[in-house]
Amino acid sequence: MLTLLCSAALPCAAAPEPAAARADAGWILQKLARPAPMRTAFVELRGSPMLKAPLRIEGEYRRPDNDTLVREVRSPYAETTTLRNGQATLARAGKTSRTFALSRVPELAGLQASFGALLAGDRALLEQHYRLSTQGTRQQWTLVLVPRDAQVKASVRDITLYGRGAELRCIETRPLKGDLQRTLMAGAAHQAAKATTATALAALCRAGNAS
Repeated sequence: MLTLLCSAALPCAAAPEPAAARADAGWILQKLARPAPMRTAFVELRGSPMLKAPLRIEGEYRRPDNDTLVREVRSPYAETTTLRNGQATLARAGKTSRTFALSRVPELAGLQASFGALLAGDRALLEQHYRLSTQGTRQQWTLVLVPRDAQVKASVRDITLYGRGAELRCIETRPLKGDLQRTLMAGAAHQAAKATTATALAALCRAGNAS
């Protein structure tokens, strides 16, 4: 899902943020804004009643230009999904690539739109697709996105972003049905290499953040 921002540090010349300063949506979006090209590692957990434990997926998100989003899965299988010009292309090793309209998958269409708004720091555009609410300080914050679009609302209850300063560390997507999907990003994704259970990854995702 919105599991797609890099974790570049604040510029060296930037003054440190007051630890007790409250975070608001405008401040968070300003800090998360990143020009293309960008890339970030991710670790994603997907639950299923068919599995004894959540499926752990590792890979990288890339944004080579302002109109393209690439999700490359490297483990436990190889798969690349490219979103561009209203279309999604799915490529797997040894199989013919498939291309289909994003309108067939409203979750992906919403992902591309919200991803662009997040990386542009465009609050007005993001609020066309989601209702926003925040908790926490500028050092440790939470941003909750509640879908406005009827098609997305039919499958997604809300999306919660957890961050520290200018770093987006984790995204939790709550579907209307099924298990919560958790994606660790950037620094948290690298720390997740030592976390082997869903409980440990959940703690890493939310550690130190407002709930």
